[in-house]
Amino acid sequence: MASSLPALSLLETRVLGVLIEKQRTVPDSYPLTLNALVSGCNQKTSRHPVLEVTDAQAQAALDSLKGYSLVMESSGGRTFRYEHNTARVLQLPSQSVILLAVLMLRGPQTAGELRIACDRMHNFADISSVEGFLNELAERPAGALVAKLQRLPGAREGRWAHLLSGAPAEELAGADSTPALAADISLGEIAALKANVARLETEVGALKALLARVCGELGIETA
Repeated sequence: MASSLPALSLLETRVLGVLIEKQRTVPDSYPLTLNALVSGCNQKTSRHPVLEVTDAQAQAALDSLKGYSLVMESSGGRTFRYEHNTARVLQLPSQSVILLAVLMLRGPQTAGELRIACDRMHNFADISSVEGFLNELAERPAGALVAKLQRLPGAREGRWAHLLSGAPAEELAGADSTPALAADISLGEIAALKANVARLETEVGALKALLARVCGELGIETA
């Protein structure tokens, strides 16, 4: 990815996408609290793949994104609130940021699907307008942020994917379509498994800490 940013994880892109989305769809609640952010990450609709993100996981993703200046933290009342800084960091117009958000939240989309999915955040005049911003993102001098995927068999349009997590698992345009279809089928499953592994690692860490504390109170030495 052509900026100083490393490849973001699935969880980091989900958190960033939710912050961008909610800024436009629920401005009265923005910046978001941690609870609101987690709810947005775990939505069952308009999300692919569907995740089960814990508060601890979301906080870790926020802390990582703050390190890249993509997220800013502020104190509002008795709780911290979070907002994104995507446009400034990546030097993008708001329309491009919105397109990236939909791709982060929903996975690869055609230009037509993106126009519909973006409607609550920005009303693109037509599909050619969407394609114009996508082409700018793909040809960005500082480095491409999206890429067009191989058109699936029977599909009329090729889909676009973001590159904030590095090259997509699916084949890019020009490759054989059969591997691309197979990768598309397994992409959501792989992403969901990674999220579950991260959740389990967090839970195991908490259990180890609890065990060490109990053993310490009982005077039992642990290896």
